[in-house]
Amino acid sequence: MAASKIVESFAAAVADIPDGAVIAFGGFAGPGTPYNLTKALLEQGAKRLTCIANTTGGAHQPRLPDLGMLVENGQVAKVVCSFTAATRPTDVLPFTRYYESGEVEAELVPQGTLAERLRAAGAGIPAFYTPTAVGTELAEGRETRVINGREYLLEYALPCDVAFIRAWRADTAGNLQFRLAQRNFCPLMAMAAKLAIVEVEEDILPAGAMDPDQVHLSGLFVHRLVKVPPPPEGLWTVRRQERAR
Repeated sequence: MAASKIVESFAAAVADIPDGAVIAFGGFAGPGTPYNLTKALLEQGAKRLTCIANTTGGAHQPRLPDLGMLVENGQVAKVVCSFTAATRPTDVLPFTRYYESGEVEAELVPQGTLAERLRAAGAGIPAFYTPTAVGTELAEGRETRVINGREYLLEYALPCDVAFIRAWRADTAGNLQFRLAQRNFCPLMAMAAKLAIVEVEEDILPAGAMDPDQVHLSGLFVHRLVKVPPPPEGLWTVRRQERAR
């Protein structure tokens, strides 16, 4: 009989993540963000991490556990993000100070390229060519190729050791369903990772209870499931917190 994918706590789910791990964090300014797993990793304390995400976070209030907090806690060596700086002049990302002082390395990757590098890793594709970033600073000193009269930039797949993602529903086999914008990078990161850990909002269903048409990510790519408990023990999205007020 297969071992259960359900883990009793977030602390247990991240307990064996080693120093130096490459970790992908799902989410897009709220939806799909693994707040509870991030908090558990803060408490676990793994160091010299390479973190892959859409942004380092920290601009939105009230602030929930984010990648920027891992940076502030001295746990991060490098980030690979689409937004390493705030998108508005009134916003300030905590990460910026650490990058500008040289304490943490940053790799800026266009959003679509980030998604495709993750997808390529999950599909076993080592590299691909894209027109994105050609002619910009991001392409300086890198390999390009002209195909059918257009210049393309070589990008490499982005595999990771661990993926932290958040899903709306799951069954015990690890099949996942995402709600609205929650899907974003989450399926791609799970497919690119050796170990995918999921925090689940709804009660975890028995295997086979989900309609196959409702499954957005096969349990084949999911290794650990943790049910998010009600607040204050579990951290929900900002939007749900606001509704509860």
